[in-house]
Amino acid sequence: MAWVYILTNRKFGTLYIGATTDLVQRVWQHKGEFIPAFTKRYHLNRLVYFEEHQTIYGAMQRERTMKHWKAEWKVALIEKDNPEWDDLYWVIAPG
Repeated sequence: MAWVYILTNRKFGTLYIGATTDLVQRVWQHKGEFIPAFTKRYHLNRLVYFEEHQTIYGAMQRERTMKHWKAEWKVALIEKDNPEWDDLYWVIAPG
């Protein structure tokens, strides 16, 4: 399995789209700001959207496609299932 995910720092804030094979670990890395990159610089650690894919290749293709979307499309995707922009990490994290 693989995942595409969207992180932000606040509702309607800066968005980051990524792909991974281990969603829990990857989001934990972003939350701890262990990755010295864009997400650390802007404190993007709130998981507001994720979707499952059968392969990492499919997830990476979807990630690249979504990165070219208009901001309004990304916001609509988030708000479809997460209108309050809640942090979904606590939904996927074990106990």
